[in-house]
Amino acid sequence: MGFSYDDISSKSMGLKARLTSWQVCGGMRNFTTNVPGKYGVTDFGADFDYREINVACNIYPKHSFSALVSTLDELSTWLDPMQGLKELVFDDVPDRYFMARLNEKVDCERLIRFAGSFNLKFFCPDPFAYAITDENYLIESEGDHTVTRLTGNVDSNPMYRLKGIITSGVNNSISVTTNGLEMKIVNAVLLAEETLVIDTGKMTAYVEDENGIILRNALPYLEDIDFPSLHVGTNTLAITTNNAVFTALEIKARSRWR
Repeated sequence: MGFSYDDISSKSMGLKARLTSWQVCGGMRNFTTNVPGKYGVTDFGADFDYREINVACNIYPKHSFSALVSTLDELSTWLDPMQGLKELVFDDVPDRYFMARLNEKVDCERLIRFAGSFNLKFFCPDPFAYAITDENYLIESEGDHTVTRLTGNVDSNPMYRLKGIITSGVNNSISVTTNGLEMKIVNAVLLAEETLVIDTGKMTAYVEDENGIILRNALPYLEDIDFPSLHVGTNTLAITTNNAVFTALEIKARSRWR
């Protein structure tokens, strides 16, 4: 078993690696409060905290101690946490990735004269694992539609890429309703060659040109700042227009696992 980090495999770096455990889900955050005169606590639900992943590693024997140190130098550059979060993929679950970085110092124990072992603790501020090969949906007509998400096991925050023509005016709009939650684009300007992108994960929206260059902020185009999610299984979708032209809607599912 091994892993890849930032598209570089542990095997290519001279490591033998294995997971020491596998979390069913990341840590939990419980929201409770004490109520005088009431036993226990009042529960206001819970959500997921960050995730930590522990990996045990061994360095294959080298011909000298300086060669061992040289390998460790290369590893420190590869795994440098100052470079921020990178994709972490494990060989045993190659269909998903985590966004991770090292979370604490790495001490290498010399097993024999020129070999060593150490543990890596990866920190994932986003506790979810995301699909490497994901599901995308293309809608090319107004009306009611159904999209089915088969990948992952928890609601996802999709990305919407809308093409059409809208001119400025309080009565000109395109609405996209997902599982009953409406995103109404109104009083907006959208040209035929432009794409309006709504990123529900980052809670933002913008307009880009045909080359993918961002032209302007599109959050003011949304009547309400409500971002829908996609369920595992069947999702309903409805597209309506008023004094506007709808051309196509691409949805990137961003499927994930808890």
